[in-house]
Amino acid sequence: MGKMLNDRKPRNNRKPSFAGARETTQCRFCRGSVKYIDYKDIDTLQKLLTNRGKIYSRKRSGNCAGCQRKAQRAVKRARFMALLPYTT
Repeated sequence: MGKMLNDRKPRNNRKPSFAGARETTQCRFCRGSVKYIDYKDIDTLQKLLTNRGKIYSRKRSGNCAGCQRKAQRAVKRARFMALLPYTT
């Protein structure tokens, strides 16, 4: 009759690891304990933009979710005030 249903091995191919084994890295704003990202700080904001004027993603910029939202708001305010270009 073949194999019984209870004879199967579990399909867990992952290596055993600790739940908190991942190294915690902080974004550039959390490292400096920045509470507010100023829209007038053009040098900092330009590091978050491509040469075409697009905002880098979180993965690319290394920001956490909260700081990415703050940076996005600051970039959009700076664009509205004509401190940064919309496109290049």
